Amino acid sequence: MAAAEPTDSPENRDGSAPGAEGGSASVPNFPVCLIVLGMAGSGKTTFVQRLTAHLHSQNSAPYVINLDPAVHEVPFPANIDIRDTVNYKEVMKQYNLGPNGGIVTSLNLFATRFDQVMQFIEKKRQNHRYVLIDTPGQIEVFTWSASGTIITEALASSFPCVVIYVMDTSRSVNPVTFMSNMLYACSILYKTKLPFIVAMNKTDIIDHSFAIEWMQDFEAFQDALNQETSYVSNLTRSMSLVLDEFYTNLRVVGVSAVTGSGLDELFIQVEDAAKEYERDYRPEYERLRRQLVEAQSRKQQEQLERLRKDLGAVDMSPAASTEEADLAGPSDLIMTRGNPDDSEEEADSDTDDIDHTATEESKESDAFGNFLKERKEVVQVRNRKCATPDAP
Repeated sequence: MAAAEPTDSPENRDGSAPGAEGGSASVPNFPVCLIVLGMAGSGKTTFVQRLTAHLHSQNSAPYVINLDPAVHEVPFPANIDIRDTVNYKEVMKQYNLGPNGGIVTSLNLFATRFDQVMQFIEKKRQNHRYVLIDTPGQIEVFTWSASGTIITEALASSFPCVVIYVMDTSRSVNPVTFMSNMLYACSILYKTKLPFIVAMNKTDIIDHSFAIEWMQDFEAFQDALNQETSYVSNLTRSMSLVLDEFYTNLRVVGVSAVTGSGLDELFIQVEDAAKEYERDYRPEYERLRRQLVEAQSRKQQEQLERLRKDLGAVDMSPAASTEEADLAGPSDLIMTRGNPDDSEEEADSDTDDIDHTATEESKESDAFGNFLKERKEVVQVRNRKCATPDAP
């Protein structure tokens, strides 16, 4: 099911949070799951590799899960690897699928066993402070698929979860491209309904300060859009007004997966997001869980009521009285069909005052007498014929 799990070292059992003082006090018994999402080419896998190395350097080894079945090599030690469970190329071959269809089907197959992954995380929760989850390169394959929803909700219902959206800063210098990234980030936020962090990657190529300015200063973003003359710029200008509230409470951190800069600030934001999960999101998940349990209980009660109605007046309790047991219901007709009780038949018969044995014997004697009478007549006719002489 899963890859061989590395031996836990004593130093990663303290649950310390690197880059945040006293951050572990917010969630002492549960690891924080970091679900890393992002567009293809944004540097998700390299980002997870840098996070893993950073946490190891802080003596807080993470529990790493790879959910990309099509990756050729994983540059980090994965505790659980989807490739150990599902063969991506065989899925494409057997189901006649293309690359994206193969990834979706592989994730669907893996999601059917994700309860075992949850058990592994539960067993190791005292040894790891963070669970890193690397998702497939095609972001829509995980974000908008049923398996992605199942995995995300399964993790969020049991552990504090934070979504990290990795954004390619060097590709977002164009205001239209920047707005596209922000719209996608907003859609993921409302889809997952979890604490959200935007990690502006590749700050070693270009600083992310221009993006921060665009989010904080509407006029600066409008000035950048004035250089665009297409109708898309007009649409982007209108959409920027809609995202003002989204920008207000958005956590944004500039990081570099190559140099490792900005990771300390990232983990401070992660700890703050974990506290937000405990404060705002966990009560909601517990409320949904209670509603689910109550709905299941009501459904079971309704099924029992329907069963009682189908069984009629039969009492299923062991202390049923004799009078209640004698009442005939629909089930009595089914259970006694083909196996009648002689005593019940005699009690329900309409000819209880007739002696059936005597009647049958009288009928037999009459029939035998008639038979003898007929035979006697035949013999007499035959004797008369024999006694009469033939005419000369």
